[in-house]
Amino acid sequence: MTKREVVRTVLQGKRPPYIPWSIGLTKEAKEKLQRHYGCDDLEVPLENHLLKLGSDIGFFTDLGGDRVQDVFGVVWDRSIDKDIGNVTGCVLPEPTLAGYELPNPLDRRFFDEIPGRIEQFPDRFRVFQIGFSLYERAWTLRGLENLLMDFYDHPDFVRELFAAIADYNIAQVSEALKYDVDAVYFGDDWGQQHGLQMGPATWREFIYPVLRRMYAAVRDAGKFVMIHSCGDVDELFDDLIDAGLNCFNPFQPEVMDVNALLPQYRGRLAFHGGMSTQRTLPFGTVDDVRCETRRLLELGADGGYILAPAHDVEGDVPLENMLAMIELAQGQPGYEGS
Repeated sequence: MTKREVVRTVLQGKRPPYIPWSIGLTKEAKEKLQRHYGCDDLEVPLENHLLKLGSDIGFFTDLGGDRVQDVFGVVWDRSIDKDIGNVTGCVLPEPTLAGYELPNPLDRRFFDEIPGRIEQFPDRFRVFQIGFSLYERAWTLRGLENLLMDFYDHPDFVRELFAAIADYNIAQVSEALKYDVDAVYFGDDWGQQHGLQMGPATWREFIYPVLRRMYAAVRDAGKFVMIHSCGDVDELFDDLIDAGLNCFNPFQPEVMDVNALLPQYRGRLAFHGGMSTQRTLPFGTVDDVRCETRRLLELGADGGYILAPAHDVEGDVPLENMLAMIELAQGQPGYEGS
């Protein structure tokens, strides 16, 4: 089986020949591994199974002074967080879209590199990414506190904003699916360490109907739907399955019972993540990391699981711990290597 076929097997709820993996990295962790492997493109030594395509959030404009601007006009300060940054200013200071024009969803910078990446890694499972795909995109434009109040004070505006963002995403999906991709990976954090940021009733009223529409654009084309949503959101799994979701990330062990959820949902929902980035990877010993990696590989042996850290590996993770997880993944029986 190719890596692409192995991931498809997992997403279909069948038993794979081994557990596929996809390890994401923050800037600082990436630099550690680049020095270790002596190369810039870590996709080669990591042997990941997911080939990430597109430009995710769309950070294309460097403003200097640790500031970047995304295609929606949001300015981010990267003086502390070197990867995404913190929102500065407010693009939509009032609850209205009057005077604001959404960017071009067909901007070629999201698509031009896709053919070359597929040609470089033809055996991998191709995933087009749309970061900040709804709620997160809305609050980056409006401000988090403003949007949370808008749910109650200006609900029609929230619906209008979400519909416009969904239209943008669906246009991107339609363009991306002209290429030989396998899935669309949406990013949209809804959770906190305990519970949802906006509460389940608000999520189901405002967010769920829009997800159904976006996911349908992918599923109707015969492709898989994947979502990244941090935090304690497992109360939404049945709704997400009903909306058309195939795979959930990051599957955080600090806020979810990984041991119970994976077998409970196997065959209905696959999981991508599971390795603690709050405890085990940064603070555990090499033996702790090996033990946890083995446990996750055993837990996922019957299918429905892609091994990964619960979030992109942070810079506080020792190199030895990263390598322990990578080496166990690559050393699985049944995996023949790239």
